[in-house]
Amino acid sequence: MTVRTLRAKRTRGALRTVAFLSPWLVGSGVFFAYPLVSAVYFSFMDYDGFRAPVFNGLENWRYVLADYPAFWPSMANTLWLVAVMVTCRVVFGLGVGLLVTRIKTGAGVFRTLFYLPCLAPPVAATLGFVFLLNPGTGPVNAILADLGLPAPGWFNDPAWSKPALTVLAVWGVGDLMVIFMAALLDVPKEQYEAAELDGASARQRFRHVTLPNISPIVLFAVVTGVIQTMQYYTQPLVAGKVASGVIGNSGQQFEPGYPEKSTLTLPQLVHNLGFQRFDYGSACVVALVLFALSMAFTALLMRRRGGLLQAGD
Repeated sequence: MTVRTLRAKRTRGALRTVAFLSPWLVGSGVFFAYPLVSAVYFSFMDYDGFRAPVFNGLENWRYVLADYPAFWPSMANTLWLVAVMVTCRVVFGLGVGLLVTRIKTGAGVFRTLFYLPCLAPPVAATLGFVFLLNPGTGPVNAILADLGLPAPGWFNDPAWSKPALTVLAVWGVGDLMVIFMAALLDVPKEQYEAAELDGASARQRFRHVTLPNISPIVLFAVVTGVIQTMQYYTQPLVAGKVASGVIGNSGQQFEPGYPEKSTLTLPQLVHNLGFQRFDYGSACVVALVLFALSMAFTALLMRRRGGLLQAGD
């Protein structure tokens, strides 16, 4: 085979590879690379969507990070939700998965009951929770009052608004339950039998048999949960609108974060700056900060995957 023939064969192979990759390359370029480059570009511009962008250096970055009062509260809220909401969803999803896989009678009914909530549309589910947790007329507070327990303000109280969102997220944990169930059912029974013969307790079997086998799935649940929570937008916005009464007044301007910016997240801030205040430069700055945080969390979790995969050894 001549050198020219070999080069032609390699060229055809490279072109064939590019042809198969072209859908991904086009999609990544149009929906990821171009928006990312545009966000970086506009973060250094004074741009309102109507006039031509004007370069203003680091002014947008200085304004967002130093002068804009809503940025740091939204950052704190987002990080709180990442730390607490993701942890609660993973722990509760794993617990429900363990429970359902060990039920001998009526397991299908319990699987259905636990999975159905995650099928509810986010807006409808949030509306239902706001009415259930209404501090004045909601049935949850009425039951707590009958039991002599304190009745929180939930979505109307800055101290309880994020826990209320966490309760809403845990209620719809059926998607994680199904994933954990598949992982738990895939654990070799021989390992459980060997552990029992060695006298291992239920806690020791979970730590040394179950957890090491499902640790890749736990890592997957944590990583995807962090990414989803960093994009958390619909539920806190709808909850704030309904709890404040703004949703019933068409056309009324609404500043997200009710009550007292306690439900304000970074995605809401991007929308508020870009599409309500028409400050696209500052909105791009917040979007880039959100992107950087998501990448940092994902990289940190992936770097620590070795320790997670060896948990319980």
